[in-house]
Amino acid sequence: MHTLVLTKGVPDFREGKVSFDEDGHLERGKTPTVMNPNDAYALNAALQTRVRHGGRVSVMSMGPPGYKEVLREAMATTYADDLYLVSDREMAAADTWATAITLSAAIEKMGVPDLVFAGFKTADGETGHTGPQTCWCLDMPIVTHVTGLDVDEEAGRLRARRLVEGDLSETETVETDLPAFVVVDPEFEPSYRTAGHRLTLKDLRETARERAPDYEDALTVWDHADINVDPDYIGLDGSPTIVSSVDPIPKPPAEREATMVDPGDPEGMRAVLDAMRPLAGDGSDDAAAAGGD
Repeated sequence: MHTLVLTKGVPDFREGKVSFDEDGHLERGKTPTVMNPNDAYALNAALQTRVRHGGRVSVMSMGPPGYKEVLREAMATTYADDLYLVSDREMAAADTWATAITLSAAIEKMGVPDLVFAGFKTADGETGHTGPQTCWCLDMPIVTHVTGLDVDEEAGRLRARRLVEGDLSETETVETDLPAFVVVDPEFEPSYRTAGHRLTLKDLRETARERAPDYEDALTVWDHADINVDPDYIGLDGSPTIVSSVDPIPKPPAEREATMVDPGDPEGMRAVLDAMRPLAGDGSDDAAAAGGD
């Protein structure tokens, strides 16, 4: 089994330092970046498949050279056998459609895997388009909002449990042929049914953590020429989306004002209790009803 996980770097909103150029495009090189949180569920789905069926897990991202760290994070926190970064200036400022064209070309170059996993949306754009659009370019069957899955290798079939229209109270089970594209929902829970599975999981994660410091040994970097795509169809030139405006993301305050009160100071503690009473009530009515003093 060969599984591929698509991941992306997103702005680290905890830092509050998100930089845009004058045209409203995110300047990723000037913005602190972390792995998209929803991609962790896709990584867990791929790891479950690796534990149960062997083979290898690849992780791919499209972005600037700094996205190497995103791929290292994917390896260190979950698991990966090999890493792919698709990167050059021709790909800059791509919308989801241009990104999908680029990723699908890279996937075809590497050889279409048995399963492609993607998170259901990113923390920056939140459109949920890139996974399905990449799948459309590859002409593969797709299953979205997946919360659980099994693979029948002999039959070449995927069986998946998915949410119905995002409703947590209703699920359905669907089947499709491999290769297939899977959009993993945040409700996904990996299942390791045997002691052998759990031991394999432990070994694989330890191996990944040991390899992560030398992740570049497992990294392949391709530019647009390597994957044979026309620059007119990728990056900003290939993006039909027009950004009309962006709103700045304020940085949360690093410090809050606080008044220090010594617990041994009766007057100080009384002032604290007086300030809290409007929020919690002083309990006098309850005390009177119960016959308290």
